[in-house]
Amino acid sequence: MRRPLARTLTAFTAAAMLLPLAGCGSGEPAGLVIYSGRNENLVQPLIEKLEKHLGTNVEVRYGDSAELSAQLLEEGDETEAGLFLSQDAGALGALSKDQRLAPLPKTTLDKVAPAHRSSAGDWTGVSGRVRVLAYSPGDVPTPPNSVHELVEPAWKGKIGFVPTNASFQAFVTGMRVLEGDDATRTWLKGLKANDPKSYENNLKVLEAVDKGEVSLGLINHYYWYEQAAEKGADKLKAKVHYLPKGDPGGLVNVAGVGILKGADDKQAAYAQKAVDYLLSQESQKYFAEETKEYPLAAGVTSAEGVPPLESLQPPKIDLGELDSLKETLAMLQDVGLV
Repeated sequence: MRRPLARTLTAFTAAAMLLPLAGCGSGEPAGLVIYSGRNENLVQPLIEKLEKHLGTNVEVRYGDSAELSAQLLEEGDETEAGLFLSQDAGALGALSKDQRLAPLPKTTLDKVAPAHRSSAGDWTGVSGRVRVLAYSPGDVPTPPNSVHELVEPAWKGKIGFVPTNASFQAFVTGMRVLEGDDATRTWLKGLKANDPKSYENNLKVLEAVDKGEVSLGLINHYYWYEQAAEKGADKLKAKVHYLPKGDPGGLVNVAGVGILKGADDKQAAYAQKAVDYLLSQESQKYFAEETKEYPLAAGVTSAEGVPPLESLQPPKIDLGELDSLKETLAMLQDVGLV
């Protein structure tokens, strides 16, 4: 189960920059400083293994991926970070667009399919997730095959979502890239008119579907599989539906890493070793088995019961183009969803 961040940057301010680093080691100077948009409780076991692998102290600053990305843009070459571990591709795309990431070697890039890494060669995905529809079979015998169906009157008051969630916002950004701002704004207005129910996080949406509060919810796939592993699939009333035929609601996004320009040679070397470790079989098995995400390298397959990544039909999109979060937030605010 996903747990709240131990530390979250609530705004890009001077005070936020003073947040302490979480260290794994003995208090010795850090050989590698990581800014992480991934949950501390989620990745800390991997960070501890990474520290042993590198043979140096690793310190981590945890926060929201978009806010950390903005902070790194402000810090520029003065940043103390050597590596950025992001929850989604958009935050990495923003750094790439501003040329704040160092190029990765071909041997590293070739470990991951082109669809799941930067077309500029300066960041790579390390784990993947797909947007799905959680639904109640009792209320929804046949789930929709497109998010475009969700603006139909039949779904009024029956949809759960998390408008403040980075994954939902990445999906909206993806729709803007794929279908344009006008079409996306029209869809959002239609969704708003259907009076969707807002929840705190994706897990709450899944629980709401399971309890019958709503008939359908927009979530990431792994929430259902984590709950199925914890409680037993037969104990869940909710099911998940993967959207076919390149529908924008079936976006496959990635958590990924990039090495920051401005890092000294020693930290850059540790950062490169860290990237390769996160793509190693040990790390990829961790993502598959512990978080139920999609492994993207090392020939590791998805967890038992999770549909293989190659069986999905996601929209074709350059994940680096998910960097226009500010415009997405403005659109969501304009239509009254946040």
